[in-house]
Amino acid sequence: MHNMVHPQGRVHSTIDYSQNPFIVIWEVTRACELKCIHCRADAQTKPDSNQLNHEEGIKLIDEIYEINNPMLVFTGGDCMMRDDIFELSEYAVNKGMRVSMTPSATQMVTKERMERAKRAGLSRWGLSLDGPTPSIHDHFRGIHGSFALTVEKIKSLNELGMPLQINTVISRYNYESLEQMAELVAELKAVMWYIFLLVPTGRGQIDDCISPAEHEKVFRWLYELGKTAPFDIKTTAAQHYRRVVIQQKTRENLVDKGDIRYEDSIMDTAYLIDGLKRAPQGVNDGNGFIFVSHTGDVLPSGLLPIKVGNVRERPLKDIYRESPILKELRNPDLYKGKCGICEFRFVCGGSRSRAYAVTGDYLESEPYCVYIPPAHRILHMSLTTN
Repeated sequence: MHNMVHPQGRVHSTIDYSQNPFIVIWEVTRACELKCIHCRADAQTKPDSNQLNHEEGIKLIDEIYEINNPMLVFTGGDCMMRDDIFELSEYAVNKGMRVSMTPSATQMVTKERMERAKRAGLSRWGLSLDGPTPSIHDHFRGIHGSFALTVEKIKSLNELGMPLQINTVISRYNYESLEQMAELVAELKAVMWYIFLLVPTGRGQIDDCISPAEHEKVFRWLYELGKTAPFDIKTTAAQHYRRVVIQQKTRENLVDKGDIRYEDSIMDTAYLIDGLKRAPQGVNDGNGFIFVSHTGDVLPSGLLPIKVGNVRERPLKDIYRESPILKELRNPDLYKGKCGICEFRFVCGGSRSRAYAVTGDYLESEPYCVYIPPAHRILHMSLTTN
């Protein structure tokens, strides 16, 4: 890691994503009691007998720590359905790692477990809320009563003073309710609203995705919301939000387009509360971001289901640094169509997982982006005139 001086004088730490990820997501178990419509994992009711055992989990944490100590997120399935989740958490925290957890809001999330998570030193707890009303959220999560239970668990976290992240998947089911959703996120005192733009993998289907124009509308709305919201906003599988932020800042004469670094334009007050800094430069599938499944398979992300190795067979460091597929994903000049010639390709790059889900090719253009790069227009004009 080295420091980089921005043209406006601010100093930033940058990470060489070809060597180290900024964030590692570990699916500690596939087991989950919910039946979410969008589930990428097709979760099951009981833990897989082949999931990484405790000793393998400890070894994995050591390997993650060795690649420049990235942020570590325990996810699932439902990580609460893993018996040793707090032993693993405490081990990682004691090594000096920044750890957060995204359990499902079920009866397994007891006040006692919340208190133990706080004692273990977890930085942030993430819970999913996918609509401002029970009818929307419960339909999406596939369990009646999930909304009420989630709100109850969030209020308990607030009482404990545990920093809260609310995760929301934007899809056809809640697109018309985002204003009310933002009000609820504020009311529930979240430090971060983590927005996922649906990728049609697993149970999440293309018909449930909002249109490219609606993606753009959401991004512009999020940009304006971010100016006044009492919480930070972060997006996943929405790389083109970075392009929108830069364009909006440029239109407002707040930055020169040639100078802007994406992280300069994003509020980061949640970091002051729980120490979890946002990435110094945008991550993408396999590029600053890596996913380890419950059985040790390594994927560019949970939404890009291509196996690039297994931690039972090779150290995570070697897989991340040497996988030919990951190297391709980290080279925007290899992207096809308009993404490959877009001037925003190094700061955006489009969602590689969505490109794969829709086209079967992880190097194809982001299929839900409306932007036409000038270079693409020129190429199109030369082809039509010849």
